[in-house]
Amino acid sequence: MRISEERYSLVDGIRGIAIINMVVFHFLYDIFIVYGKAPSWYGLPTIHVWQQVICWTFIFISGFVWPWGMKGNLRRGLRFNLYGFIISIVTLIVIPSETIWFGILNFMGCAVLLMFPLQKIAKKIPPILGVVSCFLLFIFCKQIQHGYIGIGDMLQIEITSRLYSVKILTPFGFPFLGFRSSDYFPILPWIFLYLCGYFTNQIFMKHKSWQHIACYKIPFISDIGSRTIWIYLIHQPLSMLICHLIFA
Repeated sequence: MRISEERYSLVDGIRGIAIINMVVFHFLYDIFIVYGKAPSWYGLPTIHVWQQVICWTFIFISGFVWPWGMKGNLRRGLRFNLYGFIISIVTLIVIPSETIWFGILNFMGCAVLLMFPLQKIAKKIPPILGVVSCFLLFIFCKQIQHGYIGIGDMLQIEITSRLYSVKILTPFGFPFLGFRSSDYFPILPWIFLYLCGYFTNQIFMKHKSWQHIACYKIPFISDIGSRTIWIYLIHQPLSMLICHLIFA
């Protein structure tokens, strides 16, 4: 990731590790779930944690680098949404049972665009307060798609079912009855994690020592991390092709 003439290659390296994990995760998902070799695999707690770490990393890093891509953010947001729409159509046609509606690319595209108005508010908030408050809001709203907000079993506030009867609110975290998507990342709660990344960038830019460390390049991995969008777009078709050749 670049700002001015600096290249913070360690950020690319973190994304590189995340995309490698995603490729492996999706390949195993195709084997165990799509091809039914181990249907209970996806329900294992360790697998859920693994998947969440991958997603959290991508969303947090995307928010973190948003200030560095101001000139291209409008185009990037529109492009991500286009890619997400294409993936929805392709999965609907090729693998209807695994159709993706408002997946991570659509969320990222919307988050990039939403940050234009949100940054005007975010700039007025102290970065540390922003990180802490947004993370708490993210945790608090984590179960919003299931009809409530709160923290675990300690505090649960039920949300009116009327919000879940309006289909247009599905991308915002209120899926209608019967909605199904194999990859669903609504605006709420994920925009709060995206904002955590944004505020962390503000803290990062005040520490020269952190910036110096971030220039470190992880051989090969950082190069992969600078091309994550293309790897994301091609890895699943390749994974399905390999699985088809092996199991079909």
